[in-house]
Amino acid sequence: MSSKYTRKDIITLPNSHLRQRSQRVRQINNETKQLINDMLAAALDWEDSRPHEIAVALAAVQIDRLERVVIVREDFDDKANKNFIVLINPEIVKKEGEIETEQEGCLSVKDVYGLVPRHTKVRVRALDINGQEVRVKSPNAFIARILQHEIDHTNGICFVDHIAKEKDVWSMLNNENGELEPIPYEKVLKMGILPEEE
Repeated sequence: MSSKYTRKDIITLPNSHLRQRSQRVRQINNETKQLINDMLAAALDWEDSRPHEIAVALAAVQIDRLERVVIVREDFDDKANKNFIVLINPEIVKKEGEIETEQEGCLSVKDVYGLVPRHTKVRVRALDINGQEVRVKSPNAFIARILQHEIDHTNGICFVDHIAKEKDVWSMLNNENGELEPIPYEKVLKMGILPEEE
């Protein structure tokens, strides 16, 4: 199954679809497999356009499909390894460990990063591409963070929503040197990426 999807199909804030809950996948069929191929194609095309970043994961909502499907890179240290693990209807069954605050970015939040508190260990239940139940135990804090970030997407939550009222946690990627540089909260407010106050 090929795909015509590219990085241009990845939606970004303030697109309101990113704050909608995705639907459970009732049946894994050819449409589901095509969706996964489209997600892979979009993520890898995005990565090919970014000299300093890799596509670590993607949720279906990020290509504007409200289905509970997530892909997570198999090897984060080897950009040549283009394999991703597929998680269908993923849910966190347990959060464990400490809470650590680290930088997070997102393909749907252009060039902006933030310091987000997350649990260092999680246990996740999901289905694989064959409909078999898989249980994932995060081997390290980095993967725990990715799993929490992506499963948030399936629930209509973006990483910026966790830190929307924090003033000194924001950075922007300098695309020339790949460094993160602090940016003032006022600039973040003007971007329209924070959730509207209830």
